[in-house]
Amino acid sequence: MEYQYPLDLDWTNDEMMKVIHFFNKIENYYESSVKGDEVLNAYKNFKHIVPGKADEKQIFKEFENKSGYNSYKVVQEIKKIPIKLFLVKISTNFFY
Repeated sequence: MEYQYPLDLDWTNDEMMKVIHFFNKIENYYESSVKGDEVLNAYKNFKHIVPGKADEKQIFKEFENKSGYNSYKVVQEIKKIPIKLFLVKISTNFFY
């Protein structure tokens, strides 16, 4: 997919990289696979940069509008079972 990540130009390069890393983990959840603890660690780093809930909600909404991926739902699901490996659910319906 081609879209821009929701970044604040006031962030440092390191902060931007950490936010992008978090969104990469969200993408992995939807597109391939990801370990729950990797998402939670990336989310923890994200929260150091975006500590406010209102700002988080706005950034998550902007990312979802551009990508179709719901970061909030991913984080909530992974918080329930952080050690699980989350794999993409691939349809097994074959048409002949």
